[in-house]
Order: sequence, then C-alpha cells, then structure tokens
Amino acid sequence: MKKWIILNILFLFLSGCTLITTPYRITKATIKTAYDIGKTTYKVTKFTVRTAVGTVKVIYKIGKFTFVVIKAPLKWPLTHPEIQSIDNMPPKEAIRLGKVKDSPYVVMGKRYVPMTVEEARHYREVGYASWYGYETLRQPGGHMTADGEVFDPHALTAAHKYLPLPTYVKVTNLENGRSIIVRVNDRGPFVEGRIIDLTMEGARRLGYLKKGITKVLVQTIEVGRG
Repeated sequence: MKKWIILNILFLFLSGCTLITTPYRITKATIKTAYDIGKTTYKVTKFTVRTAVGTVKVIYKIGKFTFVVIKAPLKWPLTHPEIQSIDNMPPKEAIRLGKVKDSPYVVMGKRYVPMTVEEARHYREVGYASWYGYETLRQPGGHMTADGEVFDPHALTAAHKYLPLPTYVKVTNLENGRSIIVRVNDRGPFVEGRIIDLTMEGARRLGYLKKGITKVLVQTIEVGRG
C-alpha cells in the first residue's frame, strides 16, 4: 500500500514538471542517501522518464539541484570541435561506443589523460573558473558535450580536463562564498591557469557572470552517476 502511495506522489510531482512531455512512464526510480562533504549530506534521487516521442530523460536530484540528462543526436557538433580524438578514435565514434568516461583524448596535438574513478573520488582543487556556452545560443541547432549529452547553457553543467565523465562536483566561489553542485559532462577549458568551465547559468549563480573568471574550490561529490 505504501509503495502505491509513493508512486502516486511521484506521478503528481513529475506531471507538473515542465521538463517532461506527457504522456510518460517512469521506468526506474531509486532513492539513495550518501555523499558527505564536510558536515553536509546530499540526498540523491534518480528518475528515468520516457516521453511520448520516445526521448529518454534521466533526471537526477542531488540536494536542491536538479539535472536533466538527454543524449544528443550524433549529427550535432561538439561544443569543443578542437577535440581531435578520444581513445585513439574519432570523437563521435568514441561517444557512440561509450568510450569517453576516463579515456585519453587529444586537443590541438596535446594528449590529456583523465583521472581514474578512484582518483576522482578524492579530487579537491583550488583554481580559476571561467564560463562558456553563450556562443551556442547564436548558432543554429543543438550542441553535444564530450560525453554525448545535449549541451544547455542554462543547465548546471561544467567542463573539466581531467575528471571522468560524468562527475558531480561542488564548486565554491572563494570571492563571495556561494556554492553550487554541477555535473561535469564536457572537456575544457583549454586555457592555461583555469581548472573548470561552468555554463552561463553556473556562472550567474556563483556571481561571476560579468567578471568572467573567479577563484573557486572544486571538490568531488560523486563519480559516474549516469
């Protein structure tokens, strides 16, 4: 009986969400509590949703932050077309085969070797964050991240050179104390001295949209969900 009550509540919640096209069906739902950062415990919720047109959306809620994951059509251009190869194969082929999580990749002749999943679990770094994605608003069609997801400059995602894809990280602006959680699903920034690229929305929430860059603390919350 309790199970049906919970499913009805989830149905009412999801049917009111503008991110989902009805009718739809919940194909999987799991709730897990874990991931302590300092004294904070983040509750993780996952829903897999299939829309009427057959599109599959995986929705994660980590704490108060929501992430909608949608696979992009392979014909879409990468946000970083300068990626020459992933795992010694053309980027689109590596994405199609699911070879991008921690595979080495080449950008403008330079080879980057990502962290292992175990290394990423202990990742914590202070450095400079920038932001990207505004240019995609002025271009026709959609864009694909380095792990094959739809890129949305209004979503809380990020690009990182070395973390496995995807990884969820907490980013704290050390200049004003603001913090958010973002999903790392892309590669970059390929600029000396910068450790992470947030979307336009991420930069807005952290308060450095106009400034362009800021000093941040980046620390892993979870590796490999989704």
